[in-house]
Amino acid sequence: MNTLKETAPAEPELKDHVQSPDSKPAENEYTIYGDKLPRMQAALDGVLEAVSEYRKIRKAVHGDDPVEHCLSRIKTDASMRDKCTRRGLPFTQETALTEIKDAIGVRVVCQFLKEIYGIRDYLADVSGYTVVREKDYLKKAKRNGYRSYHMTLLADGFFVEVQLRTISMDTWAALEHQMRYKNRSGRAEDSLIISELKRCADELASTDISMQTIRDMIFEEGAFSKPSG
Repeated sequence: MNTLKETAPAEPELKDHVQSPDSKPAENEYTIYGDKLPRMQAALDGVLEAVSEYRKIRKAVHGDDPVEHCLSRIKTDASMRDKCTRRGLPFTQETALTEIKDAIGVRVVCQFLKEIYGIRDYLADVSGYTVVREKDYLKKAKRNGYRSYHMTLLADGFFVEVQLRTISMDTWAALEHQMRYKNRSGRAEDSLIISELKRCADELASTDISMQTIRDMIFEEGAFSKPSG
């Protein structure tokens, strides 16, 4: 399947990147990409390496890993066919690699808000990368309350969609996804669920801001100190 799956947090060391189970499935699930697949995987690995470098830099400065977890995937044939159908596009390699700009996807879940923009800026400055499109749903959330930062990179000749969000945003998005794709047959309580999800999204956004403020105060006041020796 083509769903990015959450993994349990690792120890306080730099946490390993985790690929979703369909990242390297049977080759016949990726026939649409033909001989481009190895280069797509290389482009994906390059973006992941850039994120890893950012994590190392930030850990050296603050002593902790700014990223809770990082996930990636390349769309399978089934997922790409479904998207092409929904958008009324032909199911071809050209469509998959030029019209559909999220054949390669990375999701980075951060502990704090500022790290979202930190990673965004770091990726934008990587030599050879071009920012093609950006959508800041942190500053302007979707009507349903969805918040995240989306950026599309042109990396090594391929489009890579990067989603950046906090832990609370990721938890909310997972719950909203379950509600949206579960066959509920128009149950009467759906409107209440939608309303409650929006309320929770706004409350979580406020909490993210408060947590960032507290963290800034800790560092500004020197409460954090590296171990001596």
